[in-house]
Amino acid sequence: QVQLVESGGGLVQAGGSLRLSCAASGRIFVITDMGWYRQAPGKQRELVATITSRGTTNYADAVKGRFTISRDNAKNTRSLQMNSLKPEDTAVYYCFANVYPLGAASSDYWGQGTQVTVSS
Repeated sequence: QVQLVESGGGLVQAGGSLRLSCAASGRIFVITDMGWYRQAPGKQRELVATITSRGTTNYADAVKGRFTISRDNAKNTRSLQMNSLKPEDTAVYYCFANVYPLGAASSDYWGQGTQVTVSS
């Protein structure tokens, strides 16, 4: 019913920047919360940043001041600007959305993941 398509990511040197985008499509009534989680090898998936449809943001302490999440409610997209990247930011980044599909209860949806690699 709902699909999340990510773009961006790649390889960058420490101190560099990358931008991730995620677009939601399908039978969407409303998106209540949307953003990114990440998972590094051997570690659990963790929150990076999310933003509600009203603009309330939530950032992991590790990325505060370096990452900025933004939204375009009309296009059902979210973007994550990542600056001052560190090797410890290396992970697979997954787009996440909590969505009320048309005529259905809310559910969590995940993108396929995009690799971010920061070299030292």
